[in-house]
Amino acid sequence: MWNDVVDLREFYDTRLGQVARHMIRRAIRSMWGDVTGQRLLGLGYATPYLRQFRGEADRVLAFMPAPQGVVHWPPEGPGMAALIDETELPLPDFSVDRVLLVHSFENSEFLRDMLREVWRVMSGDGRLLVVAPNRTGIWARADRTPFGWGRPYSRTQLSLTLRDNMFTPARSERALYVPPSRSAALLRSAPAWERIGGRLFPRFSGVVMIEASKQLYAGSALRAQRSLRKPALVQFPQTAPPGLAGRVRDTSPD
Repeated sequence: MWNDVVDLREFYDTRLGQVARHMIRRAIRSMWGDVTGQRLLGLGYATPYLRQFRGEADRVLAFMPAPQGVVHWPPEGPGMAALIDETELPLPDFSVDRVLLVHSFENSEFLRDMLREVWRVMSGDGRLLVVAPNRTGIWARADRTPFGWGRPYSRTQLSLTLRDNMFTPARSERALYVPPSRSAALLRSAPAWERIGGRLFPRFSGVVMIEASKQLYAGSALRAQRSLRKPALVQFPQTAPPGLAGRVRDTSPD
């Protein structure tokens, strides 16, 4: 089940959401240290984590699945977010270098089809980074946050799922050790929780992250024929298409 985009936006506007964004964003940056000149796609609700790459990457685009909804992003300038069907991404083959999945892997009802579309649009040396709730962490049990919805994963489960869908896991990271509490004092200590948690109880992180590359030899198995109709292709990046404006909700800077 997908979280509604309004609920996701409101969560990241809270103090708890800002702390979660900071901790996860720092871990993402540690794995993707340099994306200069690359084309980057965020799928799901990845906008809280994409801004850090906008001045560095050649292109940055956010795709939000139809069951979730879409909000205009970024708040300033032309829109770079689009409402899409996650099983038919409107991009050419081999058109992106990095794909970031946040609030999508655990929610999609068509995970295999979504991952095969991600495989299709990734370049041969592209990288996929999945951020998913950790099944042994406290955050996966707190349904007042978006990390408490959908199916949580252990690192082993996440790795096996990627292997089953034509990706080769390369490295992993964990983040978000502070408990999902609204206590201001507790949230101020989040950096200390991150340092101590990573050393003493890594299995209880809020999220698990895995970076993977595509298995090029698996191309012949790319996706089952669901229909003869091919998805329409759009230029990269693409602003919200005509007719979508009425469905796009306003948002504040993340």
